[in-house]
Amino acid sequence: MDETSPALRTRTTRQRLDDSVVTEIIGYRLRRAQIQIFQEFMGRFADYEMRPSEYSVLALIASNPGSKQIEIAKALGIKRANFVALINTLEARGLVDRRQPANDRRSHALFLTAVGEEMMVTLDAAQAAFEADCVARLGGPQARDQLMDLLARLADAP
Repeated sequence: MDETSPALRTRTTRQRLDDSVVTEIIGYRLRRAQIQIFQEFMGRFADYEMRPSEYSVLALIASNPGSKQIEIAKALGIKRANFVALINTLEARGLVDRRQPANDRRSHALFLTAVGEEMMVTLDAAQAAFEADCVARLGGPQARDQLMDLLARLADAP
């Protein structure tokens, strides 16, 4: 290809990529926001070696001690096999305890251990600070509430 070819001229003269074809797509913007928020979460929670999914599981167990694995997995939209692996990790770290309910030998009830409860005090404080920063970036509580309402509309759509 010689240096005066249209392909070479286009490649060298174009200033920047026009990404508007995707940036105006709701799903694209949601995914980019999710990636950004998850990266920030990972940075803030790195000292605790905690991923967003692990924190969510611990938070739900803390709020609902004795819930069945399947209930927590369903609430978070996590497949059974993936959830079992996640619980195995949290159990190995000494944060979660599985117990068989007396009335159902096929399932496991989930509880935080004493270590898990102590960890949640720290994690909840870190999450509250992170949430406050996100709310401030959105423009305050009213903007947060509006965003949450809009996201619920998308998530609850048929």
